[in-house]
Amino acid sequence: MLKILIACDKYKGSLTANQVCNTIAGVIKDLDESVIIETNPMADGGDGTLETLVESLGGKYIKAVVKDPLGKDIETKFGMLKSNIAVIEMASASGLWMLPFDKRNPMETTTYGTGQLIKEAIDKNAKKIILGIGGSATNDGGMGMAQALGIRFYDENENLLGYGGKQLQKIKKIDMTGLYKKAKDVLFECACDVENPLTGKNGAAYVYAAQKGADSKMIRELNRGLINFAKVIKNDLGKNIRDLKGAGASGGLGGGMVAFLNAKLRIGVNIIMDVTGIEEKIKGADLVITGEGAFDRQTFFGKSAFGVASLAKKHGIPVITINGSVLIDRKNVSRENNGLFAGNFSIINKPMDLNDAVENADELLYNSTRELMNFFLKSMRFKK
Repeated sequence: MLKILIACDKYKGSLTANQVCNTIAGVIKDLDESVIIETNPMADGGDGTLETLVESLGGKYIKAVVKDPLGKDIETKFGMLKSNIAVIEMASASGLWMLPFDKRNPMETTTYGTGQLIKEAIDKNAKKIILGIGGSATNDGGMGMAQALGIRFYDENENLLGYGGKQLQKIKKIDMTGLYKKAKDVLFECACDVENPLTGKNGAAYVYAAQKGADSKMIRELNRGLINFAKVIKNDLGKNIRDLKGAGASGGLGGGMVAFLNAKLRIGVNIIMDVTGIEEKIKGADLVITGEGAFDRQTFFGKSAFGVASLAKKHGIPVITINGSVLIDRKNVSRENNGLFAGNFSIINKPMDLNDAVENADELLYNSTRELMNFFLKSMRFKK
């Protein structure tokens, strides 16, 4: 009996991962009720990860009031899965999207709200926390996150420091004694899809701070601050995070999570695949369908479709992708995928602008999938 695994990511701005997977599953069932279908909605650790995991794994949302990047109270949420795993998107508390352009200033913004979400999750008995780190408004090295969990930072005169990237150069001492005790018993994994170190020309400040509102002077100051931050961490905590791959993610939050909470930095899609147990589902499949909003060069650098296809290849299962659009030359796909994909398909069947494609994504996906799967199922029956 034919078994098909559907493991698609969201079509950003139009369909969630669950909607994409369910639409494709519905088409296949309409065509042949005998096909065994299993869905495994995907995410890459960025935006949409929270919704994908909570909705596909039967978790629940928990509301929380925390500080935004500038210290204003906001209501946001995180997810709790049945296995005592919490899912947090740092951008929901410390995200750049929250601030208008004239309020963006990484000298002032803080990850304090992200730390508050972590504490809330721990108080809900989380034994493991998956933290998506991306889209931040901050460049404080995770200092604010640590402050929210009771860690204290002092200057050379033993004065307690405040919040924001401007404080990094002033740090002379880190006091870990106030760290929230329950945090020590929690496993932390950060979905981190960049390899930037903490400091230097490829570090957090020089690569990302400009988009967060920093001018050239601020960038230099922030980089010097992160250098000092790493130095004090090495002296006081015995951890060297300055050149750690991924430490520069989200304004240095990646490095801060490692330094203060012993977090592991992992490629986001690998975390999602582990949590959802997709490898066991792939093993028994005859075909795997994956895809995303835009299949392009970035697909091959840690995106969901690449991760799913790599795992399927390990078990010799063919993979096709059904995408919002395919934005890469076919020759480049063949050159780069190394046999990962049997075919890559777009739901756009005629010239149209982006708004039309987004508004009609569900219908386009249904029609394209029906045509494609009708051909596939008939060819399988013919083969038999």
